[in-house]
Amino acid sequence: MSVLELARPEIRAMQPYSSARMEASGGQVFLNANESAWPPPGDDGLGCNRYPEPQPAALVATLAALYGVRHEQLLVGRGSDEAIDLLIRGFCRAGEDAILIQPPTFGMYGVCARIQNAAVIEVALADDFTLDVDAVLAAVTPAVKLVFVCTPNNPSGQCVPREDVERLLQQLDGRALLVVDEAYIEFAFERSVADLIDRYEGLAVLRTLSKAWALAGARIGCLLANPEVIALLRRIMPPYPLPLPCVAAAMAALSEAGQAQAREHLAVLRNEHERVRGTLAALPCVRDVLPSQANFLAVRFDDAGAIYQRLLAAGVVVRDVRRYPKLGDALRITIGTPTENDQMLAVLKSPAREDRGFAGGSA
Repeated sequence: MSVLELARPEIRAMQPYSSARMEASGGQVFLNANESAWPPPGDDGLGCNRYPEPQPAALVATLAALYGVRHEQLLVGRGSDEAIDLLIRGFCRAGEDAILIQPPTFGMYGVCARIQNAAVIEVALADDFTLDVDAVLAAVTPAVKLVFVCTPNNPSGQCVPREDVERLLQQLDGRALLVVDEAYIEFAFERSVADLIDRYEGLAVLRTLSKAWALAGARIGCLLANPEVIALLRRIMPPYPLPLPCVAAAMAALSEAGQAQAREHLAVLRNEHERVRGTLAALPCVRDVLPSQANFLAVRFDDAGAIYQRLLAAGVVVRDVRRYPKLGDALRITIGTPTENDQMLAVLKSPAREDRGFAGGSA
């Protein structure tokens, strides 16, 4: 079965919206989009009075080279969240189809599915937060159109071995699209599986500039997949997803100088990751620090609620992940600058103060 046969038939058959900018190839005088003819104050030549390219050619080419795919295998949008939403809307019929996830994992998979009224089938990670391939495959029903795998996983931080991804691809061929979320892959020792796209048409890979590339505020993310999947999702994507200032920020970050700076910051982060991990593991209030190949650590505490409140009172905000399965005693701590990490560690090293309400609290 072709991967497109898994998609919603009404999406395959629909006539997509043709935007004014799509029809403007080669134009010099633009009188077709009801735009203002004058740029706004402070535009500095950006051209914000005009609608942007639906898929900016220079950015697509730069990202395709960065990720090692062809331009027709790449869709750029507003973070990887938009790609998740597009995949679910493109492949899951409301009230009929389903996705499969492995909790604890990124919450937006389930949120987007429930908005679409698609079922969410859960196969929990093992107690050591590894993925059970056999259990995942056993849970796949004809209703499952998308299987999401997050590696490194958020919030646990572990990677899924490449051989497990390939086994899933082989067994899911013609049954479901495997979506591998690599939002944190730049921090990992494992390499991307994007090079498998030419071998397996049922593979889609999520990438983002929000993490290692320091562009969380610009909201630039990508889907890497079979060209037919990319073309299908462009049918349902809004016509102008990428604001011009965000595209400019992405191009600056991906320039030669921007890439050099990103590498420098990555080296600092890796050193800090090991330092913070070792320091946390030695603290009396810490039960365990989970293995992580991401830019964060999931940390088990004797009293995670009290620790959360103590950090918050000192102005240090971490992520409370106690609502996630198997993480009822844990907080997720992002690795910051050395100074920020020192501030966080200093709070944890200081004794709790009962009179300030730090002990026994809950978040």
